[in-house]
Amino acid sequence: MIRIRVEKGDRLEKALRQFKRICNDAGLFREIKRISFYEKPSEKRRREEQQREKTIRNLHKKKKKRKPMFTR
Repeated sequence: MIRIRVEKGDRLEKALRQFKRICNDAGLFREIKRISFYEKPSEKRRREEQQREKTIRNLHKKKKKRKPMFTR
């Protein structure tokens, strides 16, 4: 559950922007859009496979960037 503490004197617009930013960072909006319509099982498998490939690519990129500064 996402909670935003609003102190006395804080602007409501500021709290609303903070709430939206936290929801966006948590992927809540993306998840709501994804489940708002039926997804065929084949499309779900394809999406999950693409996500796995993307994760693997990103891990490889991070490993490439972390080369040791000093080699012996």
